Amino acid sequence: MSYFYVYVLKSEIDKQLYTGYTSDLRQRLKEHNSGNVKSTKHRRPLKLVYFEGCLNQQDATHREKYLKTTYGKRYLKNRLKNYLPCEITEEKFQRVNPVR
Repeated sequence: MSYFYVYVLKSEIDKQLYTGYTSDLRQRLKEHNSGNVKSTKHRRPLKLVYFEGCLNQQDATHREKYLKTTYGKRYLKNRLKNYLPCEITEEKFQRVNPVR
């Protein structure tokens, strides 16, 4: 059975977060950190700070879109409150993760 993953990366440069989804989490992280992803190319290195597994692509895309909403950002902020420094705010998260 193949899974799809929703993931959140943190830039070591600007400390901002990026949310995406993929079917191969390890490969996608390599692509981000090698500069092959336009949206994160200038924000490397990136660190994986959160991920969720989904049973199909539709669930993963819906979850990704939810995590990019105000409620989703609050969920992540609460979920990662012991990891993320206080400098990451919903406002910074919004700028790099617009709802599609």
